[in-house]
Amino acid sequence: MKKIFSIIVCAYFMVGCGATHQAKVRERINSNKNPKKEVLSATTTVKVKPDHISDYVEQYKDIAMANMRVYGIPASIKLAQAILESGAGRGKLATQANNHFGVKCQNVWDGETIKHTDDAVDECFRKYNSPAESFKDHSLFLTSRAHYKPLFSLDPGDYKSWAKGLKRAGYATDPNYPSKLISLIERYELYKYDEIVLGDNYKPIYNEEDNIVETIVISHIVQKGETLYSISRKYNVTIEQVRSANNISGNTISVGQKLRILK
Repeated sequence: MKKIFSIIVCAYFMVGCGATHQAKVRERINSNKNPKKEVLSATTTVKVKPDHISDYVEQYKDIAMANMRVYGIPASIKLAQAILESGAGRGKLATQANNHFGVKCQNVWDGETIKHTDDAVDECFRKYNSPAESFKDHSLFLTSRAHYKPLFSLDPGDYKSWAKGLKRAGYATDPNYPSKLISLIERYELYKYDEIVLGDNYKPIYNEEDNIVETIVISHIVQKGETLYSISRKYNVTIEQVRSANNISGNTISVGQKLRILK
């Protein structure tokens, strides 16, 4: 009788354990079928699925890499900011104004505008003709302002330092802004687009449809005795072109410094 009872108890626990295991399997399957939505909040608050973010990256990765080749802003940072600021392209500013970075009008903007509530009610934001125009203007925004200049002395492959540097420079008021960017970069492996660009020595930039002239990017390591003048003569470009491509204001360069030559 005891033997029979033992068998029944064992059978009961086996069934119970099996049912529990099956329940966990079903839970994982259902979780994969219905992934949790993520809230992206910067200049917009939008709930998106991982697939939405993956699709967004696929759509804009080439533009991000092209901007990196021209302006030196890591493609990973570019994409992470765009994902966060635009709600993976689903926020109001992106859908109604092609503004993927939450760039406000400020005093220098004379293009079209859109009103949107962010830090204050009905603030003025820039409106673009296309997402590509927004990506380019974001690059110009960062490269043309003195308080972002320290970013361009950072390693373009160091996305963590760039994320923290953007916060220090005042790009966003959110204290968690750097960690949000880093999290997006690592979860969606956006750093691999930096690696692609950094492995290039010669690459065409954009096409006529994006309204940006094609550019050849050459990496030059400054040697002893070289000056901006001698380097510009070597590549048949102007000194100002070398300065602009490398965010240099004066004539000082140092041995071992890596310069981008745009032709």
